[in-house]
Formats: sequence, structure tokens, C-alpha cells
Amino acid sequence: MINSTRKRKQHKESTFLLPAAGKRLIETSVSPITEIEELIIREKSWVQGALWGEPRPGHPEGKVIHHIKEVLGNVDLATSDYKYQEQLRQITIIHDTFKYLEEISRPRRDWTKHHAVYARRFAEQFIDDDAVLDVIEWHDEAFYTWRYLQMGLEQKAEKRLAKLYDRIGDNMQLFYLFFKCDTQTGDKYQQPVAWFEENIKGIDIVDF
Repeated sequence: MINSTRKRKQHKESTFLLPAAGKRLIETSVSPITEIEELIIREKSWVQGALWGEPRPGHPEGKVIHHIKEVLGNVDLATSDYKYQEQLRQITIIHDTFKYLEEISRPRRDWTKHHAVYARRFAEQFIDDDAVLDVIEWHDEAFYTWRYLQMGLEQKAEKRLAKLYDRIGDNMQLFYLFFKCDTQTGDKYQQPVAWFEENIKGIDIVDF
């Protein structure tokens, strides 16, 4: 949901000129179906992030908007439940759109500059569904946990997974659905999803 006063304010502040080609690419990739989605894709900071990106490992498609389109296609296949569809679409449209702002040095020194943190802050202007906001902020955590396990860092992996359980709680099915929709794109490794499905209790596994 979104506060109507805030909604009008956002729409007024979001007015800016976008080249026709960029506008068409965004609208055809997202095909917004709710007023909230319409407002989000008009925000200047979101547009900048959606049109950012070059081909890179995991994302041979380049621009974030192409990844969004691919994930949205998976969302259509993953569930027919209206609420899940609405939540997953909101997460998809926002989750990676602020990579252009995040800290690029590795190892990462400041996790408050992670793209998912920026994404949650942006989402809070439009969305008051804590489940959606939490999945946006924590959407990479399952992958990080799996990667720690591959590095032999079991204790770190266990701590990270415990934090994920604590934060996501009863919304683990939503988290899982998005994790799978997000991972089955580009040239990403599929092993993290297989590990998640084998080890996380209480989720209903889907195939698409």
C-alpha cells in the first residue's frame, strides 16, 4: 500500500525528460499493472539504475532493465497466486536497480552501501509491506550463505542463515520464490537454489 499524499508528491517530484527509446524499453520490459508500479518506473533514481549496466558475469544481458524483464517472466511461471504475484513483481522491479550506487571495492567495507540497502530505502517510499521490503533488502543472503559453504566457512554460513531465518520468518516461501526467479536468469550458477531447496524446511518447491 502507499499513502495517497506521498503518492501525489512522488509523482510531482518524479517528472523529468526521458528519451523515447529509454521510456519504451522500460514500459515494454515492466508492463506495469498497478499504480505503484507506474509511480516507481517514473522515478528518476530508479530509471538511472534500470538503464545502467554492461554485460558481466551472471548478467550477460547488461542493463538492469533486461534482468528485470527476465525475472518478471519467471514470476509469471512461478505462481498464479495474486498476492505472491503482486509482491514478487514489486521485489523484482526494485531489487537490483541501485547497483549503480553501491560500493564497488572488494572485500566490501561498508554493507550500508550494498545495492539491496539502497533498494529498500527507495522501496519504503512506496511500499509498506514488510515482507516485500525484507526480501528486497535480504535477497542476496541465500547466495552469500551458499558461497560461504563453498569456501569451507561453515560457521559464517550458519550465522548468516540464522539471521536470514530471523529476518524473513514466516515469509520464507516468498523469499524462496523470488530467489529462484532471480537465479534462473542470465548465466547464473543454479547450485545455490538446489542447495536452498534441499536444506530449507517448510518451503513448497516449484519447478518452471
